[in-house]
Amino acid sequence: MLDALGISEQQERVYRVLLRRPEQSLAALAEAVGLPAAAVRRQLQELELKGLVTKTPTRPARFRPTPPDLGFDVLARSLHQRIDQARLAAARLDELWREGRVEHEPPVQIIQGRETNIQHFHQIQRSATTEVLTFDMPPYVLAGVAGQTEVQLELMARGVTYRTVYARSALAGADELALARTLTGHGEKARVADELPMKLLIADRAVALVPFALTEERQTVVLRSSPLLDGLVALFESQWERATPLWGTGGPADDLSEEDVQLLGFAAAGFTDEGIARRIGVNKRTVERRMRRLMDRLGARTRFQAGLQAARRGLLG
Repeated sequence: MLDALGISEQQERVYRVLLRRPEQSLAALAEAVGLPAAAVRRQLQELELKGLVTKTPTRPARFRPTPPDLGFDVLARSLHQRIDQARLAAARLDELWREGRVEHEPPVQIIQGRETNIQHFHQIQRSATTEVLTFDMPPYVLAGVAGQTEVQLELMARGVTYRTVYARSALAGADELALARTLTGHGEKARVADELPMKLLIADRAVALVPFALTEERQTVVLRSSPLLDGLVALFESQWERATPLWGTGGPADDLSEEDVQLLGFAAAGFTDEGIARRIGVNKRTVERRMRRLMDRLGARTRFQAGLQAARRGLLG
């Protein structure tokens, strides 16, 4: 039971006997434990080093157990200290590895195969500590989509920021739209563009994934720190600035309901009333009536203008 603290089974047996029968001699302990005296002496020496046993100066010597709450607290502190030292050593080794990789590895790598791509897609995100940038557009590897949602929610809960530019085609279906709404509700910052130049994922501005063969047997470029990666980061920021906020990450703003924010997000993204109606599951006339009311509130002449004004006023995130 105590092996996590570096205490062997035989040492634990000796300690347990001492807890029940303090002030025992070596001979009495050996008899109670059922081990040779030489073996019990070795276990007692180890327990003394760990601070769990003390020896009296009398002859013959007798052994006393340290109270468990005191003894194991000291052991646990010592263990934590060793773990911290190991982490520092691992960090130094990691620095050496990174230096060697930068010196000897090219910044570009190509990975092939569906499963390998999914694995890299998740691993590179899990390596992020501050920010993940993505261009989201079809087609998708279906096996990775559900897993991606779990990974993203986990990382956002840990404080990693996600900024996503969706191609309009990525929100064409009700399921895709509901998923995007869920992710923004948990903190994703989302914008939408008519088209995107590529699928893209960038983690901490240090590594990027760019799929270039969008078949079942995917082929993807892994790009690490380099001028090429800097160019992709600049491309993302350019698309982000030009894209339209989809909706906010929090609750209603400026006395707007959740439904109002959702409608304005679609309008700002250029969706038609008919397209919005299909996506939120109401009839076209309901969308027209609600949009007319929002246009009057925002002083807009067109539904698209209402969406853009809401975006500029910061009502959509």
